[in-house]
Amino acid sequence: MTISEQAIKGKVAIIGAGDVGATTAYALMMSGSVSEIVLVDIDHEKAEGEAMDLRHGASFVKPVDIYAGDYEDAHDADVVIIAAGASQKPGETRLELLGRNVDIFHDMIPRITDGLADDAVLLVVANPVDVLSYVTWKVSGLPRHRVIGTGTVLDTARFRNVLSENCNIDARNVHAYVIGEHGDGEVLVWSATHMAGVPFDDYCPVCDLDCDMQNREVIAEEVRGAAYEIIDRKGATYYAIGLATTEIVESIIRDENSILTVSTLLDGQYGLEDVYLSLPAVVNRGGIRRVVDLDLDEREREQFVESGEMLKEEIGKLDI
Repeated sequence: MTISEQAIKGKVAIIGAGDVGATTAYALMMSGSVSEIVLVDIDHEKAEGEAMDLRHGASFVKPVDIYAGDYEDAHDADVVIIAAGASQKPGETRLELLGRNVDIFHDMIPRITDGLADDAVLLVVANPVDVLSYVTWKVSGLPRHRVIGTGTVLDTARFRNVLSENCNIDARNVHAYVIGEHGDGEVLVWSATHMAGVPFDDYCPVCDLDCDMQNREVIAEEVRGAAYEIIDRKGATYYAIGLATTEIVESIIRDENSILTVSTLLDGQYGLEDVYLSLPAVVNRGGIRRVVDLDLDEREREQFVESGEMLKEEIGKLDI
């Protein structure tokens, strides 16, 4: 089957029609990568309203069927996006959301997976995404490669954007990763950062711009604090995560084998296991094909392990 044939037949179910779910539906509709999108929400009228609004733009995009449905409508989906859950409040960390969201997932996940297609992939977007991806995997009983979190795909994009703006380089020519927790414990991998193939440590000293890019901690804080800053200003983040989620869905639907920093269950990487964290991974129609090992420097490795141990401590407090 060709990529175009796979794209034409792609169905995505989005659980949660709030800001993130609805924006993701819009981004998917604009991408033309799927033929069917079903919105499922506890507030069915809200889902119907979002679907109706999106359908009114049908003449401007490639053919796509968008409608509001129930959990049963998600069972034949290729990808089920889980965007439902309590929203992050101003000043609230992602981990503080945990207690409010775990109970929701205990009720919701079995309703999604009871009757789910054998090859469907669950993509968790709700925060804290790493812990909730772990909860989803545990409660669903699905193989780990079919349960993915959006992880640090957005953080990686933010990192590349900051470098792009400061270095006056197209973001598509900036190659950099953020790994670990999607949150305050995330790790910027400076040792693997390149500008069009030139290592950052070699590029920066010969750059013709007079800037303070050597102050890496300032840059790290700008990347880590981006979500808090947006939430303080407008109450929520949803445009960029909608696009990031669409990128992951397209890699699954089109069997692209794209390398993305999604959240996945570790099985010994850097001495960590039984925890979801983000590392570059090859993503295709089966979910995660394999995790790519990075040659981290000593400090990056220490930060990554600290991030994982902190999340394992939080997971240990859960009744799963």
